[in-house]
Amino acid sequence: MSGHSKWSTIKRKKGAADAKRGKVFSKVIREITIAARIGGADPNGNSRLRLAIDKAKAANMPADNVQRAIKKGTGEGEGANIEEFVLEGYGPGGVALLVEAMTDNHNRTVAEVRHLLNKMGGNLGEVGCVGWMFHKKGVLIFPKAVGEEKLMEIALDAGADDIHDAEDVFEVLTNPNALDKVKTACEAKGLKSQEASLQMIPQNTIRLEGLDAEKMLKLMEALEDHDDVQNVHANFDIDASVMEKLAS
Repeated sequence: MSGHSKWSTIKRKKGAADAKRGKVFSKVIREITIAARIGGADPNGNSRLRLAIDKAKAANMPADNVQRAIKKGTGEGEGANIEEFVLEGYGPGGVALLVEAMTDNHNRTVAEVRHLLNKMGGNLGEVGCVGWMFHKKGVLIFPKAVGEEKLMEIALDAGADDIHDAEDVFEVLTNPNALDKVKTACEAKGLKSQEASLQMIPQNTIRLEGLDAEKMLKLMEALEDHDDVQNVHANFDIDASVMEKLAS
């Protein structure tokens, strides 16, 4: 299991999303707005919007909030113009970082992300400096109760690439374009995913220990806690026991 997968597992255990529901709401609203702007207001024909709405439901977001975000994206509602972009850089020990941001103030967000990186021994890089180290994948998270054999049979038949045992859950990896198809096929057989998302999976990892490991986890928390940051992808690898100790 990659360092980023371990980090995701720890976040789920800590219940970070529930503890910061207001922040989760704001980030999901931005995702819905962007998805509606790019692909239209109909989730049946807009898989990105459908995923964003699923996240909203998982966070118990009121339906009115979802509809306002969709209307904002299609130009029917009021609000600042939101821009999405990806920042690339390096963390402690030369770890590659991709930071997905959505903001109404590009310069402010870049400056604040640069400050966080510099503070933890990293730096912001040029466009393309680390993007080539990652592959975009669809990721579905399932509870262990679904059963590995049943999940493997259904998911692979529907076009999934691989299934990983990620300690307390199963991770199903798909081609980005196949994510919705695999998710729907699993649901049709009674297997409901806990989470569905598009992630940047590193092709290789960098092992971190000691102070670099501590700085890396602090940097991940700081970046993910930033209002304008939607997702952070990294290629660090830290021993699970060390990571849990530092993240506790």
